[in-house]
Amino acid sequence: MNYKKILLALKKASKSILKAFPTIIGMILLISLVTQLFGQELYLKVFSNNMWIDPIIGSGIGSILAGNPLTSFVIAGELQTLGISLIAITAFLVSWVTVGFIQLPAETIHLGKKFTITRNVLAFISSIIVAIITTAVVSLF
Repeated sequence: MNYKKILLALKKASKSILKAFPTIIGMILLISLVTQLFGQELYLKVFSNNMWIDPIIGSGIGSILAGNPLTSFVIAGELQTLGISLIAITAFLVSWVTVGFIQLPAETIHLGKKFTITRNVLAFISSIIVAIITTAVVSLF
């Protein structure tokens, strides 16, 4: 093994992480603020139990709020308790974890504008498709 190359790679990776750290902290704080602004009552007003509209709405809200996978189980349970449809919950959670419009400025800085926009658009569309397929498969059982 070439330890000099490994050490050089570790130094470069550390510098990149330290450079991105303030942006990441700001992004986390912004996500937390936006998530707290929207209460559970909003979800009841927004979702209509329409199989075709709810996944689009769920993906839209999830894209704006953004979050991490660890808390998604709790949120899914709470939304289900409120009576929100499985298709809306699935679309919300998939886009909540994968899209994240709040993160666009930070992601654009570190990954580039074209890549960021393409990734987010494809993730948004995929969240709707995944919600429809998941609901269809679950309804079979």
